[in-house]
Amino acid sequence: MLLEDNIITFVKNELKKIQKVLSLDYPECLESQREEEQRRSSREAFVKITVEFLRRMKQDKLADHLQRKHLAEVCQRKLKSKLKKKSQCVFEGIVKTGNPTLLNQIYTELYITEGGTAEVNDEHEVRQIETASRKPDRPETTLRQEDIFKLPPGRDEPIRTVLTKGVAGIGKTVLTQKYSLDWAEDKANQDIQFIFPFTFRELNVLKEEKFSLVGLVHHFFTETKEAGICSFEDFQVVFIFDGLDESRLPLDFHKTTILTDPRKSTSVDELLINLIRGNLLPSARLWITTRPAAANQIPPDYVGMVTEVRGFTDPQKEEYFRKRFMDEKQARRIISHIKTSRSLHIMCHIPVFCWITATVLEDVLETREGGQLPKTLTEMYIHFLVVQAKVKKVKYDGGAETDPHWSPESRKMIESLAKLAFDQLQKGNLIFYESDLTECDIDIRAASVYSGVFTQIFKEERGLYQDKVFCFIHLSFQEFLAALHVHLTLVKSGLNLLEEQKTTFVKSEKRESGETHLYQSAVDKALQSPNGHLDLFLRFLLGLSLQTNQNLLRGLLTQTRSCSLTNQETVQYIKEMLSENLSAEKSINLLHCLNELNDHSLVEEIQQSLRSGSLSTDKPSPAQWSALAFILLSSEKDLDVFDLKKYSASEEALLRLLPVVKASNKALLSGCNLSERSLETLSSVVSSQSSSLKELDLSNNNLQDSGVKLLCVGIGSQHCKLETLRLTGCNLTETSCEDLSTVVSSQSSSLRELDMSNNDLQDSGVKLLCAGIASQHCKLEKLRVEPAGVRWLRPGLRKYSCQLTIDKNTVHRNLKLSDNNRKVTYVKEVQSYPDHPDTFDVYPQLLCRNGLSRRCYWEVEWRGRVEISVSYRRIRRKEHTNDCVFGRNDHSWSLNCSDGLGYSVWHNNRQTSISSSSFRERLHKARLAAAEALSPAQGKMKSWYDKKAVP
Repeated sequence: MLLEDNIITFVKNELKKIQKVLSLDYPECLESQREEEQRRSSREAFVKITVEFLRRMKQDKLADHLQRKHLAEVCQRKLKSKLKKKSQCVFEGIVKTGNPTLLNQIYTELYITEGGTAEVNDEHEVRQIETASRKPDRPETTLRQEDIFKLPPGRDEPIRTVLTKGVAGIGKTVLTQKYSLDWAEDKANQDIQFIFPFTFRELNVLKEEKFSLVGLVHHFFTETKEAGICSFEDFQVVFIFDGLDESRLPLDFHKTTILTDPRKSTSVDELLINLIRGNLLPSARLWITTRPAAANQIPPDYVGMVTEVRGFTDPQKEEYFRKRFMDEKQARRIISHIKTSRSLHIMCHIPVFCWITATVLEDVLETREGGQLPKTLTEMYIHFLVVQAKVKKVKYDGGAETDPHWSPESRKMIESLAKLAFDQLQKGNLIFYESDLTECDIDIRAASVYSGVFTQIFKEERGLYQDKVFCFIHLSFQEFLAALHVHLTLVKSGLNLLEEQKTTFVKSEKRESGETHLYQSAVDKALQSPNGHLDLFLRFLLGLSLQTNQNLLRGLLTQTRSCSLTNQETVQYIKEMLSENLSAEKSINLLHCLNELNDHSLVEEIQQSLRSGSLSTDKPSPAQWSALAFILLSSEKDLDVFDLKKYSASEEALLRLLPVVKASNKALLSGCNLSERSLETLSSVVSSQSSSLKELDLSNNNLQDSGVKLLCVGIGSQHCKLETLRLTGCNLTETSCEDLSTVVSSQSSSLRELDMSNNDLQDSGVKLLCAGIASQHCKLEKLRVEPAGVRWLRPGLRKYSCQLTIDKNTVHRNLKLSDNNRKVTYVKEVQSYPDHPDTFDVYPQLLCRNGLSRRCYWEVEWRGRVEISVSYRRIRRKEHTNDCVFGRNDHSWSLNCSDGLGYSVWHNNRQTSISSSSFRERLHKARLAAAEALSPAQGKMKSWYDKKAVP
């Protein structure tokens, strides 16, 4: 009876579940694997029995529905098992046979940001990494990989297609792998019934084939075919397409035939286009990853959300190295070393470079206890190559650790790979098929051997039917090997591969000039590249010219030749190029090149100028400006607030330091003699995708309406992040108000504060601004337009002129007033002024009544020796101490003027001499930041003078 009761209970429970499955309101979510594990076989048998009984009862539709549901559940279980096996292990760099690492064990969260566009960014990816490495001022919207399709706050429309951008090696593939693994292990996204991950490398092989959508899924995921699933409309499905940048499919969205039948066959490219458009399986969700340069292959209309993988943040880098090195002391040393090298610190935002760095530093620390760690990129990559040669020697050749690393066979392998790297880099290829290898005289068999031996450098991937795809571990390593090929070719044959007409230098006396010519032509080619595509290649090539680096490759380089004269000539040539009118980005890369050549003279010169404070008075050369930008960009603390006047209040300084402005969160450019030319350049800065600028102060520059019009082009860009804009005293009229009104009313504008005071805007201009503020898209919270009026259109400083009135209660008795109290003369005769507590009794001084609480201007005509001052009214009046003398205390500032002794400024009893060429005879200007109002003041010291205040 007990057995019978158990069977009856089981049947009742299963019938209830089947009843739920067959009900119309049953949610489209399959039973979890964990819940059904123990009773799966029994349940499968019972389902078969139920289907059979339903057919006997002539309920064929219900029987078919139950069978489809059951087969889908079985299919999902098999698919999860397959994806779990495929995704649970990760091989850092390239596969180490028999030595896998669990993804869940090593996985470090990546920095993924939401927002941006699918616009192409064809800058060299190292430049993009440099930008990403700088900390954003405000928190960006970040995502976890499991939430990639979740609706962000304020959005109602579901996200169908997500495009994720990221430079090579940043972790896009691992991200999709982790997403699939979490689903397969029932950890996340259990509302999804099927995940189908594809790579464009696999799809490229099928370029000439024809498939239906169902057929393509069956082709890659046979579980679905075995389950007889021929329609996916009833399921929640996610398609992952990894590596759009590696696609060789002609994705032409303008000429593709519309296809809506998932069972109709067509070319793979047309299939993808119709799936992305939503013509096929519109209920499916798509996740596409790509490098930034290929992001525009998919029209933005078909992309629901763009995300970007920024790689590791600084804390995530440290977390990685602490996981990689269990010895905390060793981990701290490595982290500290990376921070000392700007190049290494930037590259370590890329996870694969962290792995390369860890591999190298681990070997160096083990084999050279207390030795110097590599500091440049060239050193790091040479060490990495040597480590792989050592591994080959011991593991494959049966050699000892102390044996020479390089054998004739391994030399031949690396030389072949270096040639492949160079030839394919010139074509822009990062992945190689058999046809590409054949062009480089490498047969498929040899390539497989190379990938099997140098597994950490060159990898082979197998698709269906054993189709082979090859690539280097990372774009940067391909660039390193390409530079090595150029260097080897020059050393062996004297051939310069970088010239259109290949030239050969044979005679020894010409060899040095040939090397110099090679390096100079490499610099020229890199400078001609509009997007910096040869930047890293150039760094590696110049780094390989150093004797110290060639010594590290002894054995691979059977001939080493490095002439100090050649290196000096190359350094000098780079410095000459830095004196040209180069873009700031190109100048900074040339400074990276000098670092690879171990020349730090320019940076040291600027650092000395900064320490001595002479930079603001000297006139730096273009090369020195570039060095300053390099230093500032390397210092995170200087990227929060950038004050141009600290270096030079000039347009030239601004144009030379634009990368610093772009990287800063707040730029103070007030009173820096900027013109319309500056505004055109700043417009491109604020509209840049990589700009971090949030606050911009352009006050007190003669920008005029034409300049603001240019600036508004940039502020109106969807990439502009500006929240605060100050345009005080910029000679603006109502015309500027019209342009700014358009900007603040646009949906893309992020402006929250706008200061346009001290301009002649007129009521009509203010009305135009108010119309923009009334827009539903306007985010402006603060608008300042007062004071305003025609006076603010006066050129120069006269717009700040003020009427000064002498306070007769303060006048010393040896000072005589005349000309309606506008002229003051020092006399020996004591004047009969009434007693007053505010009178200066000891020193011949006086105060004006006016309080100066903002920028003010007045002119003084004088003779002899005078002191023109500003002071707080609390200054003492009755004693023989410095507390009563203008400029000798912290309550006052004084400009001392003398016919014979020139000019000097006093404050807090400290004197600063000023060249007379810095002043016009009639001008006195005070620019002070005061907590309370200051009073204009005059004084006399041991001579006769006559003073007149002119408004």
